Amino acid sequence: MSSHTQTQFPSTTEVKELVLDVGPVAHGGHCVARHEGRVIFVRHAIPGEKVRARLTDAGEAAKFWRADAVEVLEASPDRVEHFWHAADSRRAWTHGHPPVGGAEFGHIALERQRSLKAAVLTEQLQRLAAVGQFPGGEVTVEAVAGNSAGADPTYDADTGLGWRTRASFSVTAAGKLGMHAHRSDHIIALREMPLASAGINRLRLWNIDLQGIERVEVAAPANGSRPLVLLAPAPGTKPKRLSAIAAQLPEDVSVATFDPLTDDVQQLRGRTWVQESAAGHEYRVTGAGFWQIHRDAPEALVGAVTGFLHDGGFLSPGSVVADLYAGAGLFTAPLADAVGETGSVLSVEGAPGTSKDARKNLHGAPQVEIAQGRVERILRQKPRNFDALVLDPPRAGAGKAVVGQLMAASPRAIAYVSCDPASFARDVGYFQQGGWSLAGLRALDLYPHTHHLETVALLVPSR
Repeated sequence: MSSHTQTQFPSTTEVKELVLDVGPVAHGGHCVARHEGRVIFVRHAIPGEKVRARLTDAGEAAKFWRADAVEVLEASPDRVEHFWHAADSRRAWTHGHPPVGGAEFGHIALERQRSLKAAVLTEQLQRLAAVGQFPGGEVTVEAVAGNSAGADPTYDADTGLGWRTRASFSVTAAGKLGMHAHRSDHIIALREMPLASAGINRLRLWNIDLQGIERVEVAAPANGSRPLVLLAPAPGTKPKRLSAIAAQLPEDVSVATFDPLTDDVQQLRGRTWVQESAAGHEYRVTGAGFWQIHRDAPEALVGAVTGFLHDGGFLSPGSVVADLYAGAGLFTAPLADAVGETGSVLSVEGAPGTSKDARKNLHGAPQVEIAQGRVERILRQKPRNFDALVLDPPRAGAGKAVVGQLMAASPRAIAYVSCDPASFARDVGYFQQGGWSLAGLRALDLYPHTHHLETVALLVPSR
């Protein structure tokens, strides 16, 4: 469901399969195997298994190949039956097509999934940041099950299903709801989405004729408020066709069109935003604006961030803090609560629409200043003596220049929230080169059955 590059899958007569001994897990949702000295990244396997793997990307000049496990010859004790046929590599290839992306760890017991994610985070921090000792000992990835479970009978933290309150879909040439195969333009039609919440699945989007639409985004807030379906029309799609699609959805669902390149949203029915709840606050999030997708992620992340800062003595009434890459204000609102009217919060977000949401969400907090623009520019324009910074950058991370600027601002502490172990580890390395150290680390399993995880770290100046 993320961006993809085109892969041409070989025809049946060209298929090449290899028997491989599966080695360690690697960042990106695959394991490492070798064949005649060449590295092969194998998906849908588990370290220690022997599998027959189908090559999916195997150019002779390539430094490494990619493959999907299609038969397990020696199984790991942690292998389980995949919960989703469309994402099950063995079943999908039997039917002549690759599996959908988005549940690449679904064949692994949840506890082992978390140990594999911990291994990836550990390896990235050791290799990219030269971290030799971790706060609290070894890295562990925590299961997350919050207070919202009772609101959705399909959500089950023990099985890792029903947690997604947001989902992104593609559309087949025949107008059916679908998802892409990994690293491919190939779209597989869907008849179910087990990771999605009841609020999404009740829409039964797979029964709707979506001809004229290229992409569908759905947001169904965990608080039960009105869902929003966003339709990205193909060029030339007529308004009448869009109205016909909207008419196939339940009346209590908002429907709008959006442009994935500009994020421009146009109302078809209802409202163009959803109302989210977290940490005792209400948040308006417009269109495809960012919000955590696991129903319990907002509470869990706010708790981790404020816990680190509060316990370290960096967050209290009167503190001066900043929330960088702030989105609609998920962290800004509880930070404002913590610093009170005698403190201040600078909330910085680059996207104009999302920053507008933040202004609406924080209008009742006079201690908050909302600034729209690049983090680097705003920090130069609004220098102050920060007690703490909260940093939640996009997947690419903050980068060397921004990390240098953050250290130059001389806060007493930085809470760094990351969804990518590689960019996170790289940035931790930059902090350490600048004389900072990793004082706290929590890893949360906010994406069960995928290789993704969320990390919250506390960074402090070593001096």
